[in-house]
Amino acid sequence: MKNKLKVERAKLDMTQQHLADAVGVSRQTINSIEAGGYTPSTILALKISGIFKLSVNEIFLLEEGD
Repeated sequence: MKNKLKVERAKLDMTQQHLADAVGVSRQTINSIEAGGYTPSTILALKISGIFKLSVNEIFLLEEGD
């Protein structure tokens, strides 16, 4: 699964730590999501999309084979 999390954070000048605090996870979790090493739960994806006021599909993109 690809994501545009880093791009969306940059648009808001938001650090990984700030996003992590806002959604209740560790900075390492945000880092791992951005790197593609961790797929967030539905609840976490919804919390993240709420922060950016975007749909989940605008942030997280399925790749062929997902």
